[in-house]
Amino acid sequence: MGTVTEVRIARRTGFCYGVREAIDAARISAAEGKSTHTLGQVVHNEGVNQKLRDEGVVPVKALDEVVDGGSVVIRAHGVTPEVMDSANARELDVIDGTCSWVTQEQKELAALVEEGYTVVLLGTPNHPEVVGLLGFAPDAILVDEEEDWSKIPRRKRMALLTQSTQPPWKFEKLAGHLTTRAHELKIVNTVCPVTIRRQQDTTDLAEAVDLVVVVGGRNSANTKELTRLVGIVGKPAIQIEHARDLQDPAVFDGRALVGVTGGTSTPIEDLEAVAARIYELSGADDAPVRAVELAHAAVTEVAESPYRTTSLDAA
Repeated sequence: MGTVTEVRIARRTGFCYGVREAIDAARISAAEGKSTHTLGQVVHNEGVNQKLRDEGVVPVKALDEVVDGGSVVIRAHGVTPEVMDSANARELDVIDGTCSWVTQEQKELAALVEEGYTVVLLGTPNHPEVVGLLGFAPDAILVDEEEDWSKIPRRKRMALLTQSTQPPWKFEKLAGHLTTRAHELKIVNTVCPVTIRRQQDTTDLAEAVDLVVVVGGRNSANTKELTRLVGIVGKPAIQIEHARDLQDPAVFDGRALVGVTGGTSTPIEDLEAVAARIYELSGADDAPVRAVELAHAAVTEVAESPYRTTSLDAA
């Protein structure tokens, strides 16, 4: 007999709006019979990518893999101006799924370069969003971990921006450091508000439960940050990619309330599957035989309608 009496799902979960809109654009294009490609995987979730392939959406690594006259979806991370120019020069059907927040970042970067600022960009090297941003500011100083910050040179006029999914605390700490490196420092807060809300909702969840299961890619920066935040609250966390990763019911021994949250590339359907798996493994009383029903109720509790794949408040 298990001990879990309730599984709670964090309030604003599922895909962020940028990822959701890029996926929707790809599906619509394929449904219209177009030869549809995405430049890179549209989301860091193999299950979702396989579903898109099944619907006729083909991921490619480079534009030269797109057939003439085909459609190419620019994912939420955005691309460099050179990539966009190349796609237009080939007269491809470009479906720009760049997140509106990332588009604003790109505009901010271009303006700061035009104004003569030395730009410092906080971001993960080779991350698709960062690669795209550097196309708008090729001479920007890219930094990631704190040990790199001492290498930032002193400049008279400096500006700071960040990859949208970087932790807010890290951005704030780097901003403080740069006050010692520049006479004039312009700080443009480009941390995505969805990222901030997701982290706050996860913290709130962790405070109310005995253990949190964090669902997302093992290499996902925003998923790792959610796991870290649960630890700061003082609660144990398990980070997994799939419901099938949960095999040992002993991890839930003595835990009555279990929380489930996920990164911005994790669909809410995956969170429901994880909730059902928890009930199956360690649910109290008749919960194991009612696992699907109880998991669906947990999702409905936090969404205006089931499977609402957005991190924003429902209208």
